[in-house]
Amino acid sequence: MSTQYIDETAFVQAEQGRTNLMFPNEKQQARFELGVSMMIYRWDALDVAVENNWGGPDSAEKRDWITGIVVGLFKNEKVVDVALIEETLLYAMVDEFETNVEDDSALPIAVEVINIYNDCFNFNYNKVEKLYLEWQEKQKTKKLKRVVHIEGDDDDDDDGEEWDDEDEDEEMDEIVPDLVSSKPEPIVDDDGFELVQPKGRRKH
Repeated sequence: MSTQYIDETAFVQAEQGRTNLMFPNEKQQARFELGVSMMIYRWDALDVAVENNWGGPDSAEKRDWITGIVVGLFKNEKVVDVALIEETLLYAMVDEFETNVEDDSALPIAVEVINIYNDCFNFNYNKVEKLYLEWQEKQKTKKLKRVVHIEGDDDDDDDGEEWDDEDEDEEMDEIVPDLVSSKPEPIVDDDGFELVQPKGRRKH
């Protein structure tokens, strides 16, 4: 069968003695966060919402913030399953984009986030790096289209400077904070736990 089996019951659990699912290894955590971001960017329903500014002028920032919310689940919980990630994605779409996604498209995204976590747990970054390269190529294509539209303008000097084919490993590490943390600074409570809050919305 060509259809990939989707395990809706998949979950990950913190190791004995740990209070959350964050990786102690910096590279593992960075690659995982990048992987989550890449999956969020592959979600067609969200892509359409961003392209059409259904979340207002800061729709693109809201997409990056959703990445932060999903990553936050792993920072604040001992167990994260597919249902929790899917629910988080769907609620975020309603809250931030006033869009009710009913096509089950959030499910495979949620499953892949769990898969990426397991890959990173085993120090396997192949999928993350492949997703990143695909996303990078897509950005270059979009940028080329933009350049065609604004060709002849004098004030587009910085266009095309964002991406560089060299030092991709460093680039991958550097891009994570931009994608995950582009929304308001996290609020930390008295116990040192990070509270993730939507911008001007109710708490999830």
